[in-house]
Amino acid sequence: MADFDETFDWVVVGCGGGSMSSALLMRKAGKSVVILEKTKYAGGTTSKSGGVIWLPNNPFMDPGEDSTEKGITYLDAVIGDDPTAPGTSHEKRLAYIVEGRKMIEFLVREGVQLLRGSKFWPDYYDEYPGGCKTSRTVVARPFNKAELGDWEPKLRQGFLEVPALLDEGMQLPFMGGLDKLKFYVRVGSAMAWAKLTGKRWVTAGAALQGRMLKASLGAGADIRLETPVSELVIENGKATGVVTTKDGKPWRIGARLGILINAGGFAHNQEMRDKYMPGTRSEWSMTAEGDTGEMHRELERIGGTLAQMDEMVGFQMTRAPGWETDYVAPGAQAVTAKPHAILVDQTGVRYLNEGGSYEEYCERMVKRNREVPAIPSWAILDQQYIDLYPLANGGQGKVPAKWLETGYIKKADTIEELARQINVDPATLRATVDRWNGFVDNGRDEDFHRGDRKYDQFLGDPRLNEQFRTLGRIDKAPFYSVDVIPGDVSTYGGVITDVNSRVLKGDGTPFEGLYACGVTTASPMGRVYPGAGASVGPSMTFGWIAAKHAAGLANQAL
Repeated sequence: MADFDETFDWVVVGCGGGSMSSALLMRKAGKSVVILEKTKYAGGTTSKSGGVIWLPNNPFMDPGEDSTEKGITYLDAVIGDDPTAPGTSHEKRLAYIVEGRKMIEFLVREGVQLLRGSKFWPDYYDEYPGGCKTSRTVVARPFNKAELGDWEPKLRQGFLEVPALLDEGMQLPFMGGLDKLKFYVRVGSAMAWAKLTGKRWVTAGAALQGRMLKASLGAGADIRLETPVSELVIENGKATGVVTTKDGKPWRIGARLGILINAGGFAHNQEMRDKYMPGTRSEWSMTAEGDTGEMHRELERIGGTLAQMDEMVGFQMTRAPGWETDYVAPGAQAVTAKPHAILVDQTGVRYLNEGGSYEEYCERMVKRNREVPAIPSWAILDQQYIDLYPLANGGQGKVPAKWLETGYIKKADTIEELARQINVDPATLRATVDRWNGFVDNGRDEDFHRGDRKYDQFLGDPRLNEQFRTLGRIDKAPFYSVDVIPGDVSTYGGVITDVNSRVLKGDGTPFEGLYACGVTTASPMGRVYPGAGASVGPSMTFGWIAAKHAAGLANQAL
């Protein structure tokens, strides 16, 4: 038996959502917990994200609106049985739905304030059997991070530090004048009052992780920052501890019940990206800086099997001036899904549905680039778009002078001149735009069916008739173009685990006492991103499942 400097019941590597959901359950069971985070902030990439949990039949949905049966029908239809995606199975997908609901109910009982993310945030493939055309999303209520006390500066910064829900922020550009005024008055008043009373509100991912962090600390979890794990201790096939550092020297921590690895992905490791997903770049990732894949390599070293490593949770972005230093790069998810906009490759040809899942959008961009140059691709817009919609956080109804001065945005009086500015054949781009305009006139995108899905319509303009929420002619000069590249919010491959989150060896048997969740694993969603929050939700659920199994609570009510 290895000698350890200290020992806990439950040792967790990484400080994301799954880490803290597992810690809360273990502390509820009276077990000791330590969470080891290598960076100086708690919360992981989830803190930087929208903080959305996608979960069929979650407890915030209306009675009769959803069911376990509908949820598993949808996941089985969308994901299916794919031999190249061993991270998923019918059993794991069913466990996610059943245990995920229990996990949410448990968190609420433990004081984590959650609510429905929106009444309208459809599944990304809502046309499939069991697909939801309303919303299966769960989010945290805005959180006053001052409640963390000394831990406040240790919570990873979010991208939206206001006392409002993410859904409200997404709907803001489409509010009428009076509704928009009421929103600004309400939020402005709340912010002014917060300043007077010492409150510091955050929403989205920082709210979720702030609430999880407060609950975990309150439950007595020992959370240690700047404590990287370098080695897993395996004895006779059993995980017994980890090696980290303390005061610059190796420090060995034992685990009586088990170890959970929830250390993120490898988005900031260019060497691993080049190996597993060539054509993508670490500087385009919006993940936390600690996403460098050390635990992927360590799990492989001890005999775990990596899979689905060529997948990422793509999130298209555009390189507006300052994007290199922006905390969250300018997203382009909804840019080309709005009316009066399309996306073309470097030959001037449309090649995808500009709406839909951001994961699939970027996957198609990377695949297209293997055939013809498509990274970057070009968003093609007209003046109607500029008048109606914000672009890359640059405001609505105007084009910042800096964008024109730096050449980021191209502007021309004709489609042909715009084509020349982006080095595209003018006749090809003209034909592409004309074909698009013909589809708009007929009310249907015959090439890629953009707008057929409810989710496409969600990304479009809710003020318009459903048929035209994402369709609009490109015919009002001047015309504009900006680049679009395949950014990401996470890698999506890792070690294979079983239905109880145990890490599997090459022969398919589990390591005793070794668990993993989140994007450290081959996603239980396979090669598909079925809805908003389909990485946060599984991380939190399978972290919770791991703790239940390790503590022997699988068949007990919690």
